Amino acid sequence: MAYTKRLDGRKADGLREMSGKVGVIPNADGSAEFRTGKTWAIAAVYGPREVLPRFMANPKKGFIRCAYTMMPFSGTGDRIRPGRSRRAQEIAMVMDKALEPVVDLTAFPNSVVDIFVELPQTDAGTRCAAITAAAMALADAGIPMRDMVCSVSVGTVDGTVVADLTYNEEAFDGHVSDIPVAMTARTKEITLLQMDGHVQKDQLKKALEMARDVMEKVYDVQKKALKAKFVEVSQ
Repeated sequence: MAYTKRLDGRKADGLREMSGKVGVIPNADGSAEFRTGKTWAIAAVYGPREVLPRFMANPKKGFIRCAYTMMPFSGTGDRIRPGRSRRAQEIAMVMDKALEPVVDLTAFPNSVVDIFVELPQTDAGTRCAAITAAAMALADAGIPMRDMVCSVSVGTVDGTVVADLTYNEEAFDGHVSDIPVAMTARTKEITLLQMDGHVQKDQLKKALEMARDVMEKVYDVQKKALKAKFVEVSQ
């Protein structure tokens, strides 16, 4: 059947309710949480610090190293198996590539900035939530950044282009595609573009235009969270 009305009543370009907060883990150098609907990501940043093992060190500049974990009970669908999975390693690598273009670690040679992201609860859009939370945590840690990175998923459900798909939409009985996108807030440069499924050229163009438009709402949540901490500190 045709997908003419979204299951949760949102418009095609409607995002789920979002919230963000920084400084949620006192022992971390920087931390943040980001929620979108039922998906909840918590990020902690440690560093710059010495690289171990040392053969990975770069004498010209530091680098970031991400780790991504979904808790076993977090999934909307099947229970997640404990431990690092191949999917978790792939998403961690994707996070590295999405965040690297904005992080400037030339002043920290032979060092690493570790980013750990845990998801206690998920309902699709996990890598986008993880990237968004990680970017906020980097800013909270005072890591030099050229821009902020925002992320959201777009895609098609039975030919209809929509933003911020839920698990039920991804499991819809029809043709579904999921396109996670990350881009810089100021320059609108795409730092992540993946696709699960098949889309027509015109659908992809429309989906990317939609992602560009709704990304401002994600950025607003990030800005509000970071400003709130500075206001709290100054009081």
